[in-house]
Amino acid sequence: MARTQKNKATEHHLGLLKARIAKLRTQLLEPAGKSGGKGEGFDVARYGDARVALIGFPSVGKSTLLSEVTETKSDAAAYEFTTLTCIPGVIHYKDSKIQLLDLPGIIEGAAEGKGRGRQVIAVAKSADVILMVLDASKGDIQKKLLEKELETVGLRLNQSPPQISFKKKKTGGITFNNTVPLSHLDEKTVMNVLHEYKVHNCELLVREDITVDQLIDVIEGNRRYVKCIYAYNKIDLITIEEMDKLARRPYSVVISANMQLNLDVLLQHMWSAMGIVRIYTKRQGQPPDFADPIILSEGRGGHTVEHAVLHLHKALRDEFKYSLVWGRSVKHFPQRLV
Repeated sequence: MARTQKNKATEHHLGLLKARIAKLRTQLLEPAGKSGGKGEGFDVARYGDARVALIGFPSVGKSTLLSEVTETKSDAAAYEFTTLTCIPGVIHYKDSKIQLLDLPGIIEGAAEGKGRGRQVIAVAKSADVILMVLDASKGDIQKKLLEKELETVGLRLNQSPPQISFKKKKTGGITFNNTVPLSHLDEKTVMNVLHEYKVHNCELLVREDITVDQLIDVIEGNRRYVKCIYAYNKIDLITIEEMDKLARRPYSVVISANMQLNLDVLLQHMWSAMGIVRIYTKRQGQPPDFADPIILSEGRGGHTVEHAVLHLHKALRDEFKYSLVWGRSVKHFPQRLV
């Protein structure tokens, strides 16, 4: 497929091949994923306001990083595969509790189960943010390999779900409409992909200029869209010029866990990626309670007034009349919201 020239004459064929490969890959991964348990140390209960998973190759400094930013001591050594199970830690940052999971190093072929890769990636799928720890001295090799492994199992890093409405029906055939011009595929390609998945009755509405891969993701329906931060560790081993190039890349932070360099910037990037909102409640006639805020995030339900009320107690929603809100998100203090 890589050698095939992309043009109008071949795009239908390429789209069909991509759909067939994606369907076969899903069939290959599912049986192995359903057999057996999660494995010792991998079934970690959720704790705190957000979960961050440390993903990386062996001996890149994940355990050292966990020990530096949490009170958990994870074994770290100069040889590979020091960590063999999932080790949780907690970061107390800006009145919130962030669960940080130190996962065993994965190797190439992890998506097919090599080196307990399936178990590691399964835990990563449950995270609100993935922190990909990379060896700064090894360039982009590790980053590209890890992105490939995660993409194979349906993780979409730093992407938003495509604006596609897809509903299967029992009868009526295929109804396909688009509200914007499509430059990457046409109606024939769409029909070929749907027929490959044996979808003969559905409503498909496309609201953005999508690719064949995005269409396949929607049909598969098991993709996970998650924020990812690339933490380039061991910057003490590279030049200032190399470090500057890495630091300017999107979603990237340069650190040295061993020398405790730039860890505060990393925490700030994690906080921003999680989209956490702190809400401090105030009783009538009393000052605000700045000790115990309500923590909301887009990844865990949302951060509207309704979500805040439900966080306090579900029964309050039926009795709720209005709220008075102070903060940068309102036009005047206080602003009444119904």
